[in-house]
Amino acid sequence: MSTTTVAAPSINYYQIAQQMEPGEVRVFRDAQWSDYERLHDQLPPDSHLVQVSFSEGVLQLMSTSTLHETYAQFINGMLRLLSLRLRIDIRFFGTATIKKSRKQKGLEPDACFYVQTVPQLGKRLKLDFEVDPPPDVALEVDIYHGSISKMPIYAALEIPEVWRYDNKTLTIHLLSDGQYQQTDSSAALPMLTAEDLTRFLDLMKEESEFKAMLDFEDWLNSLKN
Repeated sequence: MSTTTVAAPSINYYQIAQQMEPGEVRVFRDAQWSDYERLHDQLPPDSHLVQVSFSEGVLQLMSTSTLHETYAQFINGMLRLLSLRLRIDIRFFGTATIKKSRKQKGLEPDACFYVQTVPQLGKRLKLDFEVDPPPDVALEVDIYHGSISKMPIYAALEIPEVWRYDNKTLTIHLLSDGQYQQTDSSAALPMLTAEDLTRFLDLMKEESEFKAMLDFEDWLNSLKN
């Protein structure tokens, strides 16, 4: 479901966001950056129910669902397990709002991680993306297929690596010269391939999350041998 509307000063984006059904997408053209920032001020902290993106006057609202969250949390869980088993310091910032006012672009990935740039963060728990480095990896669970592509926004925000899952296949995209190129394996975590990540997601759907996580743990242990 998707609806496109020409924005007007009287539009109450917060009210619309509260009334959206799971999986619904609403796109507003001729919106202002101030509309985007005002909506974020109105939404509850750490709200995961509606994801908001903005680029070139287009404001998109996408309501998530339980299935959407399940995939994101499963991938997040795999990386937490990998961090512990392989002793790799990974910082997790969930669906943090990543925006840059000077570029007038912003979005919320379904999860984001720091790997290579962890030392630059120090002990900070709250980031300011106007000055802090972007996450090394962002996750986009795209099972509802929003009306506008978020990939150009990720590129403008200079996020080096995006994982995209469309309910069938997880693909890995690396930023090069302002464009994303699909690749077989992660640059941040080279032991992970798109094929491996897809395989464990399939197992989670076919068997159970518990079984898939146990198999992933066994696979991690095999890497240490």
